[in-house]
Amino acid sequence: MKHCFYNETVGFFYNNSRKELTTYWRMTDVLVVALGLMVSVIVLLANLLVITAIIINRRFHYPIYYLLGNLAAADLFTGIAYMFLMFHTGPWTAELSLKTWFIRQSLLDTSLTASVVNLLAIAVERHQTVFTMQLHSKMSNQRVMILIFCIWVTALLLGLIPSYGWHCLCALDKCSSMAPLYSRSYLTFWAISNLVIFLIMVVVYMHIFIYVKRKMTRMSKHTSFHSDYKETMISLVKTVTIILSAFVICWTPGQVVLLLDGLDCKSCNVLAVEKYVLLLAEINSLINAIVYSYRDNEMRSTFQRILCFMCYRNSKYTPAVVKLNTMDHRTPSQNGHFTTDSSI
Repeated sequence: MKHCFYNETVGFFYNNSRKELTTYWRMTDVLVVALGLMVSVIVLLANLLVITAIIINRRFHYPIYYLLGNLAAADLFTGIAYMFLMFHTGPWTAELSLKTWFIRQSLLDTSLTASVVNLLAIAVERHQTVFTMQLHSKMSNQRVMILIFCIWVTALLLGLIPSYGWHCLCALDKCSSMAPLYSRSYLTFWAISNLVIFLIMVVVYMHIFIYVKRKMTRMSKHTSFHSDYKETMISLVKTVTIILSAFVICWTPGQVVLLLDGLDCKSCNVLAVEKYVLLLAEINSLINAIVYSYRDNEMRSTFQRILCFMCYRNSKYTPAVVKLNTMDHRTPSQNGHFTTDSSI
């Protein structure tokens, strides 16, 4: 019969995994917390701006923007989870109960999973619209809501599984080094799952990239080549390149480190880079807002109106620029070319 250690302290499991648990603040702890809080605040503000813009501007009431809004919500949740971590890390970790420790980790796992799965959904949606020569997906609002619901159900399941059994409280020899209360098998599963999603995303975006390049090469030979379509294609290629670069740089290191820890690599000093790879993954939540939203001219215009409204909200006469444009988004022309400058 297995002996479980439900009544032990967090320090007991950290000692078991040989992970240092300090009782005083070191300079590195202060710097990590300060940098983490700063990044969290920026992530919160940036993604709140994105969500607000999508809600108030009817031009964004399309499937792709609903997914972008959900991505912003996931990244907003990531910012909250990371901020919660910053107030429960360092010397504060030793004072946590097992329940609070699991809440801290579950918040991170759920939010990061939601962000990654949402990125995959956006990649698939963009693939569909690009290859069917459409600006917006024909997916109904109901299907989009079902997709968003499934994204969060998946994220919650993966984030809460450790708290409800997939831990090492009853098997100390299976505890991981980075997350001393988590089973190494869970870290392996989580890392491999995310790496598979990464691979699918890379394949999808590379397919888009190759298709766009070939399309531009063929159509540039014709004098009737639509200039608006060309601009959209070039912008799309740039966006895809930025997406892939940011995604690989921010996410791959953390997943590789988790996988090495899950595989119990004795010679790998995963604890030395743990905080930095997590911060790098958090920064991607800020990059998402920039890449997917700020590169859209209409989105930038809406941001300016929101910020101007905030600046002049106490004024008796509000400048006309703050009035939100609620015209419908332009659609492809009859010849099938895009008539918008969106670069998403």
